[in-house]
Amino acid sequence: MRMRNFARSCLLFLPLVPSLALRAQFQQPTDEELKMTSDPKAPGAAAIILNLEDITDDPLHYRSYYMRIKVLQEKGKELATINLPYWHGEFKITDIKGRTIHSDGTVVPLEVKPEDLMMSRAGQSQLNQKVFTLPSVEVGSILEYRYQLRYDDNIYSSPDWEIQRPYPIRKAHYAFTPFKAFQKGEQASTSQYLTDAHGNPVNSLIWWRLLPKGTDLQNDAVGKFTLNLTDVPPEPDEEWMPPIQSLLYHVQFYYMSAHDSTDFWVSEAKRWSKDVDRFADPSRPIHDAVAGIVAPADSDVDKAKKLYKAVQALDNTDYSRRKGAAELKRMGLHEAKRAEDTWAQKSGSSEDIALLYLAMLRAAGITAYDMKVVDRERGVFDPSYLNFGQLDDDVVIADLGGKEVVLDPGEKMCPFQTVSWRHSGAGGVRESGDGRAAAVSPQQAYTANTTTRIGDLTVDDRGGITGSIRFLMTGQEALRWRQAAVRNDPDEVKKEFDRSLLPIVPDGVEANLDHFLGLDDPDVNLIAIVNVKGTLGTATAKRLLLPGYFFETRGAHPFVAEEKREEPVDMRYADEITDEITYHLPPDLTVEGSPQDGRIPWQGHAVLVARTQAGPGQVTVARQLARGFTFAKPEEYQSLRDFYQKVATADQQQLVLTRTATAAKGN
Repeated sequence: MRMRNFARSCLLFLPLVPSLALRAQFQQPTDEELKMTSDPKAPGAAAIILNLEDITDDPLHYRSYYMRIKVLQEKGKELATINLPYWHGEFKITDIKGRTIHSDGTVVPLEVKPEDLMMSRAGQSQLNQKVFTLPSVEVGSILEYRYQLRYDDNIYSSPDWEIQRPYPIRKAHYAFTPFKAFQKGEQASTSQYLTDAHGNPVNSLIWWRLLPKGTDLQNDAVGKFTLNLTDVPPEPDEEWMPPIQSLLYHVQFYYMSAHDSTDFWVSEAKRWSKDVDRFADPSRPIHDAVAGIVAPADSDVDKAKKLYKAVQALDNTDYSRRKGAAELKRMGLHEAKRAEDTWAQKSGSSEDIALLYLAMLRAAGITAYDMKVVDRERGVFDPSYLNFGQLDDDVVIADLGGKEVVLDPGEKMCPFQTVSWRHSGAGGVRESGDGRAAAVSPQQAYTANTTTRIGDLTVDDRGGITGSIRFLMTGQEALRWRQAAVRNDPDEVKKEFDRSLLPIVPDGVEANLDHFLGLDDPDVNLIAIVNVKGTLGTATAKRLLLPGYFFETRGAHPFVAEEKREEPVDMRYADEITDEITYHLPPDLTVEGSPQDGRIPWQGHAVLVARTQAGPGQVTVARQLARGFTFAKPEEYQSLRDFYQKVATADQQQLVLTRTATAAKGN
């Protein structure tokens, strides 16, 4: 099955209309702009957008764009290079003009012809990009450019205003004149010319917006939309935010064949479910395949496991390489239109494989449904945004032993009854015995995602260490490395794992992966054997001072530095990390002081437990951080920060080793 996402700019077909080009004029900079070295409203900003204008006229098929930028720091010079993507053949970028104004008022015009680069091709569509760099840019310069996007008279493109940028904006002006058949209001007359992607007559102009408080779109008597903004803050940049696109101020217009959100989601969910059931039909070839995999005496759980293993073994082209139409033809294959095609070809996309599994469950007599969810790495499902394309991936809901179980067969190397974090706590729509409805997939328990690091290290009297550490991983960390191994060769995976160790091992210590155990078997714990050597801690004449917690010496604790929080916290998934490091000591060193045993709770959310055990010739330091929460609202931030501050303080404790009198005298 091929569920094609709606493009963010819906292409709609109309009779020919003459085009018109509007020319924006450059502005004379003020003395204040020329002399500006910083902006008190945006301290530390490397650049500031002084003016931005984005004007679209659908009936006349043009978009005009204008930008003025003040460069305040070296990093801001990156804005001198402009990249303008467009669809070749249907759209044209014209009338590109630009100039650089130095702080003394000197003007350097853009004279180089912009490059026109092909970015990608998909079928008959080709994505190009115009690229140019404004000349003679230096700190203090004002950058100014404008261009027009024209498109064919039989194509309409509804605007998407991306209001927040990496840099602050002083003034922004947006305008949109929609197709004339649509008057003021969110419901309007049906047009005999406009149709959506499914051939349905378009009867509504819908707009979705996320704007600063106190601002809104203005819609005049003739239906023109305008938006004027001042002092727009830059994109938020905080630790562990939800996907940035779900947080940014923006406005999206689109023509629809639905009058309201209820009408839209009911009709779209019905269409989607019909396509799913058509593709996942348990046809005779599917019944035959299932009969060869399961036994009649198997329980539903055993049947589901065997079928899951069978579809996971197929070539998932989202992790290998999708075959083109010509290659499929040479191999005597074709694009999968039904589950039996995917099974016959032993390969398919993640969606194809998920729906093949759905068909097989149904053929085995197990009640099962599809659920279409947002990929949480990309966005957050918002039902008020009337675009089915915001839903990315498929998971399967099976009734096993009277309990609904969510399964992720399209996620390569994902164990049975494990779901990728990108699909857990994810909104979307699902099928059920009662029809179709909005739903959210279950969150994950912290016990499902564990990393245990068990170290066996030998310490000499100057702090030199050698030894190994075993990483035992379940859930998301194990899935991460197994999928990396599917996509890359072993040497690259080893390098990537070594790079992941760099920020968590102490300074002066080298840690390198020796080998994995269970890398190609998702049904067992993944183990990584890591060799460790180097110098740890500080040696004095009488003592050797070692960090109390091996993996926490660099103090990379989240949320400790941020005093306040504007955006929600999204930590992807709940987890549990356990460290148990045993140091074997030389005869001349004994334990004088060690990290205190203790427990630091954040009730209902997280807990840190620590203990130390000293014995003859060795000491073991153990630390376990269990985090049961995934999301935290901004109003919960102070409690969250208080917990992590306490954790950071506890992690600063040291392991103090004392030299015997004889050894100290010898030194």
